[in-house]
Amino acid sequence: MVEGVSSESVAVSEKDPYRDTWVRYLGYANEVGESFRALVPVAAVWATYGVSMAYVTADAVHKGRRAAEEEASALMVKTSWQSDQRLQRKAYSHSVWTNKQTDPNAITSSLVCPVDGDGVGEGHRGRVAAAVADTFVWQALASVAIPGFTINRLCAGSLLLLSYTTRWPVPVRKWVTTAVGLAAIPVIITPIDRSVDYLMDSTLRKLYHYEGKSHKA
Repeated sequence: MVEGVSSESVAVSEKDPYRDTWVRYLGYANEVGESFRALVPVAAVWATYGVSMAYVTADAVHKGRRAAEEEASALMVKTSWQSDQRLQRKAYSHSVWTNKQTDPNAITSSLVCPVDGDGVGEGHRGRVAAAVADTFVWQALASVAIPGFTINRLCAGSLLLLSYTTRWPVPVRKWVTTAVGLAAIPVIITPIDRSVDYLMDSTLRKLYHYEGKSHKA
């Protein structure tokens, strides 16, 4: 089991290019492709899945690198703190040996490590692997598999329903189906995201003590 470093103490404040910029919309490419399935070749639909999976992989690699940077930063702080503690103990021992007065506050001023030191520097690869796996699995489910299947079935059902309930020309029915699929994308995002978070919190994240914030679209 992998225990994470306190994320608040070593948080990276920079903008996340895969969550806070236009790049995030690449994760919705396959939903758009499914919406247009009735109008475009199947190969074009599968190409949109390739775009979405490329986004998922890139985001997972980015989160792994960020976890490695946070771990390295925490380890640096812990090492510096331990060095300071050794110097303070050495100074205290010298003061006792020479019968000099030493200010207790100067010795005990940094008894608490500024980062959560337990496990810092241990299981480094495990933390990075957990960050990559968590992001990849979450994105693959919440951004690709589940919404793609949902839009696929919604569009197929809409096209079938229109064929039974209307006498519209086939091209019109296909365009209406596409419009229904596109309109559904912003509606299904939040419920799917929350459901995947709950699913992973109840299963995989228990294996590696996930302590990060829940993903968001």
